[in-house]
Amino acid sequence: MNILWIKIKDILDLVVFKHSLFALPFLFSSLLVASKIANGSIWFGFKDLILAILCAISARNFAMANNRLIDEDIDKDNPRCQDRPNISGKIGRKSVIAFIILNAFIFLLCAFYINDLAFWLSFPVLGILAFYSVFKRFSSLAHLVLGFCLGLAPIAGSVIVLGEIHIFSVLLCLGVSFWTAGFDLLYALQDMEYDKKVGLHSIPAKFGLQTTLFLSAFCHLLAVLFWFLFVWVTPLGSIAFIGVAVNAVILFFEHKIVRENFAKIDKAFFTLNAYLSVVFFIFIWVDMLWK
Repeated sequence: MNILWIKIKDILDLVVFKHSLFALPFLFSSLLVASKIANGSIWFGFKDLILAILCAISARNFAMANNRLIDEDIDKDNPRCQDRPNISGKIGRKSVIAFIILNAFIFLLCAFYINDLAFWLSFPVLGILAFYSVFKRFSSLAHLVLGFCLGLAPIAGSVIVLGEIHIFSVLLCLGVSFWTAGFDLLYALQDMEYDKKVGLHSIPAKFGLQTTLFLSAFCHLLAVLFWFLFVWVTPLGSIAFIGVAVNAVILFFEHKIVRENFAKIDKAFFTLNAYLSVVFFIFIWVDMLWK
């Protein structure tokens, strides 16, 4: 039993499971809005809730494990990555591959039981999630690709409940995409010198510190704009707009922390962004309950 728990813990460490919190609140926000549009109620049912959570977790597990597997050759010499289970030897390549296949199967199976559109879209979605892992080897746009990967969560919410890709989910997708790209740019500053050394095409490695800080701030400005437009086109009101404003303040402090002390990038990346997504969902939920 002890050995099993250690293996489970290693797997959770491999995919940094606690960071699933980043995208889930945006998925839930999309589910609430879609349900309100579909039937006038924010409750979309236990079936859709369970399938949505399983899809979100299995898709992220697939993407993260795939990324860890493909990046082994560049991570093994990066001091920041030495504690990752696949680099330290706690988890072997065969186990990682099996985990990838298992999560792909779970994702496809859950999509099949949601609806036809979800099932057929599940294949290109897995392709996009896998593609990110190699994109950074030849293009600086990998930060945006990663953003789009997380941005697919709100699209999924619309597909699950409405059986279509509604305009509100596209706007929320763009907001999440630019938000993710913005904080990934800040996070990538930690590996700027290493990326230069091994020839990776990250924006920090190619364009330097100041350009990266500017582009990150610009991405977050676009994120706030698209979140505002999302609220504008949905059956939401002033409370949701306040939520967008609060998120803008959180992003402001994220940039302030990074600019003042690079040693606190982890705090800005993990803590504030986790708070942001949860705060966003709470304001959307309260707004709908208020009406």
